[in-house]
Amino acid sequence: MLFNSAGYLVFFTIVCLVYFILPKKVKRAFLLLASYFFYSCWNLKYSLLMLFSTVATYLTAIAMDLAGTKKKKKLYLGLCFFVNLAILFVFKYYGFTVNFLNKILGLVGASVNLPVINVLLPVGISFYTFQALGYIVDVYRGEIKAERNFINYALFVSFFPQLVAGPIERSKNLLTQIDNLGHRRYENLSKGLLYILWGFFLKLVIADRAAIFVNQVYDSYQGYSYIFLCYAALLFAVQIYCDFYSYSIIAKGSAKILGYDLMDNFKAPYLSKSITEFWRRWHISLSTWFKDYLYIPLGGNRKGTFRKHLNVLIVFLVSGLWHGANYTFVLWGLIHGIFNILEDSFKGITKNISNNLIYKNIRRLITFVVAVISFVIFRSKNIGAAKAFILGMLKRQAGTLDASIAFPYEDTVILLIAIAMLVVIDILIYNKVNMVERIEKRSLIIRWPIYIFLLVVILIFGIYGPGYSEAQFIYFQF
Repeated sequence: MLFNSAGYLVFFTIVCLVYFILPKKVKRAFLLLASYFFYSCWNLKYSLLMLFSTVATYLTAIAMDLAGTKKKKKLYLGLCFFVNLAILFVFKYYGFTVNFLNKILGLVGASVNLPVINVLLPVGISFYTFQALGYIVDVYRGEIKAERNFINYALFVSFFPQLVAGPIERSKNLLTQIDNLGHRRYENLSKGLLYILWGFFLKLVIADRAAIFVNQVYDSYQGYSYIFLCYAALLFAVQIYCDFYSYSIIAKGSAKILGYDLMDNFKAPYLSKSITEFWRRWHISLSTWFKDYLYIPLGGNRKGTFRKHLNVLIVFLVSGLWHGANYTFVLWGLIHGIFNILEDSFKGITKNISNNLIYKNIRRLITFVVAVISFVIFRSKNIGAAKAFILGMLKRQAGTLDASIAFPYEDTVILLIAIAMLVVIDILIYNKVNMVERIEKRSLIIRWPIYIFLLVVILIFGIYGPGYSEAQFIYFQF
């Protein structure tokens, strides 16, 4: 059940109507059932897998709370991590690992061929696994007490607005709100509606329209000119941002209407002046998760410059692998890790000119170019395809398919205008202007025309309708 489907709109409307009239004592149980129904629409069997992970982490947290010694706590923590990561490995990395080992065995002349098992990746498994493991670490550190109410904890793991593509929530935020049953106010409806409309604008008007051009070029990049390759590279950077941002913002809006506040997952990342800043603004829930639960346990910056840089590299390599079992993701993570290290190494040299406006904008341009090129690798099927695509951009490749691309001039105009709107909003966000709060403070006469304008734009210029199959959000595959 995709957010950009009629099915979700019907489902969410029914959930809201029932949720608001139910007595408090059964609201959480109802949301839990709704969340499992939502997830079961993809695959009923994988709901049982999520339930197993939920039970395992729930019992582990209680066991750690009751453990008399730190040694026992550490044992329970290790076992829980092993079980959950083993499940993630089997579904996401087993095939990749076996293929890699078979290549190594072939190189050394071994006749052994390890069996490859093809399994369907459960949607959202990386997200809910990390969310549950973050909770376990919080309990181990004594930052929160183990949740004794199973319904509350199960809802924390499976809360449908952010279940399959984040944001990866923290127990101190979402679980605490679930314990307190959220908060019901009229402003939740108006704010949530604005988030949802903006999310649909990003998805249907920008991301899905950009995908039409991007998919054609990436599928047959050998036949397109360097201009089309450069345009496709730029558009994919826009597409993946709007696609993932739209999911996060629709999730935030859906949760807000129900009375729950989810964290911001994006804060104008393409206006960043460095790759380091980019990762403070892109997929914030994942980058902060890695910082708190991997980078700091590895030693963070407490053990000297070499160890700090090694820890950064490890974090970004793991981040690349988190996105998928492909060398392209590993290389993508490696590139971002190397740039983080370079920026840290030269920050002493550049700090004296960092306030110069021209220098700031040059840094923004360089950061954006690095992000765009790295996303070419991210989007490509393999390293060879990424290399050929980038070389085609640099070598002024001629194109035989340019004239036949199915992307009307009108779509280009609509896309450029929509992107311009996004840039304006992102500039405001970058300068810490909270547009939702500002609009919320306006009178109904001003506020509701804004909602109606967004709705009309989506209905007129959105990519949907007969012959259109709802485009899956990119991050569902992770």
